[in-house]
Amino acid sequence: MKRIYKLENLDCASCAAKMERAIEKIKGVKEVSVSFMTQRLTIEAADEMFEDIIEMAAKACARIEPDCRIKS
Repeated sequence: MKRIYKLENLDCASCAAKMERAIEKIKGVKEVSVSFMTQRLTIEAADEMFEDIIEMAAKACARIEPDCRIKS
């Protein structure tokens, strides 16, 4: 499954790159892209694990940039 989410309060291109690297390490993630310019998270992951993966991705983003939120 592939989905695109809007990111709120992403303030730094370096943080976007760190988020991308952190999300890539989550088990079940096939492909991920975090764009600072468009404020978008694109993620492709295993269907059966998708909701858990999004929760883990949100936690990873919050560790890097505490005010950043993933919106559908």
